[in-house]
Amino acid sequence: MRKGGEACYRRAMELFVATANAHKLVELAPALPGQVLRTPAEAGHPGFEVEEDGEDFLANALKKARALYSLLGRPSIADDSGLVVRALGGEPGVRSARYGSPDGGATKLGAAERNAYLLERMRGRADRACAFVCCLVLVLSEDRLFVVQETCPGLLLEAPRGSGGFGYDPVVFLPELGKTVAELSTEEKNRVSHRGRACARMAGLLAGLSAGA
Repeated sequence: MRKGGEACYRRAMELFVATANAHKLVELAPALPGQVLRTPAEAGHPGFEVEEDGEDFLANALKKARALYSLLGRPSIADDSGLVVRALGGEPGVRSARYGSPDGGATKLGAAERNAYLLERMRGRADRACAFVCCLVLVLSEDRLFVVQETCPGLLLEAPRGSGGFGYDPVVFLPELGKTVAELSTEEKNRVSHRGRACARMAGLLAGLSAGA
């Protein structure tokens, strides 16, 4: 077992998160109660970065979690998430953060610009079905890992609404709640969001592992 590996996980309940995105850390912390989340920087690797070139969310999350585990030899968790729109054949998908970039992703548009680009692509389309997708991968050792993928289905609006959240939240409407994701409280978002649902399932797995299951 490398550098403490799984045994260290069960003792300290530390998970190293393969991301530099502060928003993800903020959302993961309350959604994974009882866990101590660490950044690569806390382990001496502030420049940790992995190219997200996978064809789907699982490929990207798995690549990031395995890369961080290989670097640290400590339990590592990664997520990859984005928005899929049925009328656009699944766009933006894994390119959600780089969607609409004029140079193929080297320069990212701001959230408002991405939303405007997406809504322009959807102009006049009757089918507004979409879903946020989140894939979480937990790597405990080279040969032991857990995968959870969840969705938050909704409808794409024709104009942004709400000031909370980030990314595509203002343009995704949840009919069952009568709100956009950007209008949800933190508690509501943790309960119904793609990341909240994935984390809830991962938290159940972690609870079982902590109990020695």
